[in-house]
Amino acid sequence: MSAPQQTAASPFIRACRRESVPHTPVWFMRQAGRSLPEYLKLREGIPMLESCMRPDLVKEITLQPVRRHGVDAAVYYSDIVVPLKAIGLDLDIKPGVGPVVASPIRTREDLTRLRPLEPGDVPYVTEAIGLLTAELGPTPLIGFAGAPFTLASYLVEGGPSRNHERTKALMYGEPELWHDLLDRLADVTAAFLKVQIEAGASAVQLFDSWVGALAPADYRRYVMPSSVKVFDAVAGYGVPRIHFGVGTGELLGLMGEAGADVVGVDWRVPLDEAARRVGPGKALQGNLDPAVLFAPTAAVEEKTQEVLDAAAASGTGHVFNLGHGVLPSTDPDALTRLVDFVHRSTAA
Repeated sequence: MSAPQQTAASPFIRACRRESVPHTPVWFMRQAGRSLPEYLKLREGIPMLESCMRPDLVKEITLQPVRRHGVDAAVYYSDIVVPLKAIGLDLDIKPGVGPVVASPIRTREDLTRLRPLEPGDVPYVTEAIGLLTAELGPTPLIGFAGAPFTLASYLVEGGPSRNHERTKALMYGEPELWHDLLDRLADVTAAFLKVQIEAGASAVQLFDSWVGALAPADYRRYVMPSSVKVFDAVAGYGVPRIHFGVGTGELLGLMGEAGADVVGVDWRVPLDEAARRVGPGKALQGNLDPAVLFAPTAAVEEKTQEVLDAAAASGTGHVFNLGHGVLPSTDPDALTRLVDFVHRSTAA
């Protein structure tokens, strides 16, 4: 039995498909990693990108939050720049900074460095997912990749950016070059997701971390075609496709239109309102503010219940998550209590 068949009855997959569930499924963006002491111990002295390329480490790090928190899905431990590194770009993840690109991509000549991604470029992904699905059994594994816009922003800026000045200058000033850049990145992203699905991932999430920097008209014109291309490329596999971005309240309808089965919502928009913006036929994922977890347990439960109530009012499938990634200094026990609370509160 393939991994997607094995996980088809899981609450997570059923919620993604807007089917009835025994309880609302829970997983957390960035659940694998920096908030867990066992992760920090395992990663000691090992650079981020190296840890993403060692199947033994990927397996253990991915499984840690499943064991500790009892979440309903594992998310593959990687980084959005892994496929870019795999095709030969000179980049690194600097602690406290993020991805840094040695030679930014800003001209048509620079595009030649973006060659297609082949499965042989990422053998460690296939190996790690094989190890994971064997151990996870009926628990789904979520594959993931960075969306073309967010990858382009890192490549054009040369690293993280607050205002995306160079990115927008290229987008508005050289639209043909911009579209060619995103088209190539869509191919790389789609290939990376295909490797994960073919290795056994039961669902995939496309992270468009920075796309909230755009107005809806600009998203539709400059970004949506590349996102559509990624989702279309993996549609035939039949696994749920999740789309998430930060600060994307004004883009929710368009993000759903791009081809996702599940639209991730950050904490700024209640889920019943998000459902109205996204429109029928899509499940929702989210959306507790990650900072709420620093409040006393009673306050966390009160805010969580608000999310669950809004989800119930939305009348669609719901995967509980935070409205962004787990913050590094979050108490892991708070996450465990949160999973338990959601499961108890929504038990059929």
